[in-house]
Amino acid sequence: MVQKYQSPVRVYKHPFELVMAAYERRFPTCHLIPMFVASDVMEEETSEDGANQRIERRCALDVDAPRLLKRIAGVDYVYFIQKNTMNRKERTLHIESHNETFSNRVIIHETCCYSVHPENEEWTCFEQTASLDIKSFFGFESTVEKIAMKQYASSINKGKEIIEYYLKELQDEGITHVPRWTSSSCSLPPPRPTSLCTSPPEPPKLVVTPVVAIPLPANAKDNKLDADYIKRYLGDLTPLQESCLIRLRKWLQETHKGKIPKDEHILRFLRARDFNIDKAREFLCQSLTWRKQHQVDYLLEKWSSPQVLQDYYTGGWHHHDRDGRPLYILRLGQMDTKGLVRALGEESLLRHVLSINEEGLRRCEENTKVFGRPISCWTCLVDLEGLNMRHLWRPGVKALLRIIEVVEANYPETLGRLLILRAPRVFPVLWTLVSPFIDENTRKKFLIYAGNDYQGPGGLVDYIDKEIIPDFLGGECMCEVPEGGLVPKSMYRTAEEVETEDIRLWTETIYQSASIFKGAPHELLIEIIDASSVITWDFDVCKGDVVFNIYHSKRAPQPPRKDASGLIDKSWTLGQDYSMVESPLTCKEGESVQGSHITRWPGFYILQWKFHNMAACSATNLPRVDDVLATLQVSSHKCKVMYYTEVLGSEDFRTLPSLGNSVNPTFSLQSAPVLSLTTPSSSSFLHSVFFL
Repeated sequence: MVQKYQSPVRVYKHPFELVMAAYERRFPTCHLIPMFVASDVMEEETSEDGANQRIERRCALDVDAPRLLKRIAGVDYVYFIQKNTMNRKERTLHIESHNETFSNRVIIHETCCYSVHPENEEWTCFEQTASLDIKSFFGFESTVEKIAMKQYASSINKGKEIIEYYLKELQDEGITHVPRWTSSSCSLPPPRPTSLCTSPPEPPKLVVTPVVAIPLPANAKDNKLDADYIKRYLGDLTPLQESCLIRLRKWLQETHKGKIPKDEHILRFLRARDFNIDKAREFLCQSLTWRKQHQVDYLLEKWSSPQVLQDYYTGGWHHHDRDGRPLYILRLGQMDTKGLVRALGEESLLRHVLSINEEGLRRCEENTKVFGRPISCWTCLVDLEGLNMRHLWRPGVKALLRIIEVVEANYPETLGRLLILRAPRVFPVLWTLVSPFIDENTRKKFLIYAGNDYQGPGGLVDYIDKEIIPDFLGGECMCEVPEGGLVPKSMYRTAEEVETEDIRLWTETIYQSASIFKGAPHELLIEIIDASSVITWDFDVCKGDVVFNIYHSKRAPQPPRKDASGLIDKSWTLGQDYSMVESPLTCKEGESVQGSHITRWPGFYILQWKFHNMAACSATNLPRVDDVLATLQVSSHKCKVMYYTEVLGSEDFRTLPSLGNSVNPTFSLQSAPVLSLTTPSSSSFLHSVFFL
């Protein structure tokens, strides 16, 4: 595989001629580059007017490689051919070099260019590109590649330091200016290269006229990145990391037809793929396609969060941490996750989460300017007071994990630190279950405090200034994050609204709806292969009253005929052909039901919702008044439910001790949930805590 390198534009705040005088002092040897042993001039050519000069050198390098490898290769030094082309009129120096040693096995090619700064003629720019292609090397190809990249990265780091060293040396000698080439200097003999003189001739000393410093813009006319800009706005990157950023950015400019993402956003995708440019490019392109398809770039301008989110979503931005990162606070323990999912649906929740991330990117960019240093991620503070098992309501968690898939695919490397406060007693159990799925680098971002431990030394004040600690955490700063509470069921969406929901950012919803008529139940067939599997369900009765049953049969029901009322054949006998494994559960309109059943036998299980016939009074055999009124409210003898089911392996099922094996007829948000270890991805817990 060919390794490539592209440098950013490095700027010397000195005139071109003075930089060239410093550059020539690197030859024939340079004590600042220990591996640069010697160089000999092979050929030299100068134009009559002295404006153009070409020098070809043969340079010897003592590469820092294992002695065994040198013995196998049979060489002590590696030789390179360097060709320098100076144009004093245009004020440019082009350098090309390639390896002479092992040229049939390894191909190394490098080009460099010194030129005048495009917006300040008293400054000099330097750019560098290189490629390495190892065809074969006695079976040590991988080793040679690592050595070459290490040596090259080291020399790149020293490159600017060396020029600055010789510029200072010139200054110490009193040389602060070198005259430019002019046509009148044609009669003068061209200056000989410094490397061929025992002592370089001293140029005339002239007074330097002060110039106004004009920094190279981040996006200059030629769309090149300045090294100082990278350090100021993107952070300290290694030369190879800078190269990956520049190459990926250049590729986007040449091939991508849409909006080019900002440099810090490109850098996040590179970091997420350990600066593997091919993987980062694929990752980024998928995200750019997604952003264009769903107009995410205009989300903050065109989308406004529904009122229910403004009232019940217990999260919001709150100043910044000690590192200048934007601070997002989430009072997870006070949030009604189920109510928000039921009232809004996954689409609105997803858009709200995306708007949080888009706002986070905007705040990072703003803080970078305010604090004068790169800030590319934010800090999240999660208050778990009030957290209980209702927050692990399985359909809600599953919806959130699907939101997380979208977020992880499009906002990598945006969470810098996660502060978890007032973790309840149930949290250590949950953490023990989830932590094996979280990689070590992600765990380093977690700081967990139980009870009031966050108030002591090493607590919250180490990461957030005391003046901005929220009042609900014992601080004095008023926090505008909503206090939350239960979302009224009157705000829940109806089945019809779910069915007519706009196009989603994913393809389907986790809920299904079913209509139930008198004499025509809705039945769901589930085949169980392994005994002790767990069938879980969650459903809401949207209209009418229903009876919920679970049956088991060893044989598969035949597909229902057009005139049949369900999966259970009328010829079947209860207790012989099939059996009831749970007692019937009557569910009233507006109720929510969650539960689970641990199967005892393999075979076929039938979940049935049927129309509830009103019961007669035992004494008079007449219907009760309440049932008659309820019947009048149900038009056409039709009921409607929204349901979600899932089958788990027994090893993946966890439940509270108080939760039995039967249906759990609880209807409020305090209902006991079902927790599966198969659902979360490696970092899903982190994101599920962060987003909802």
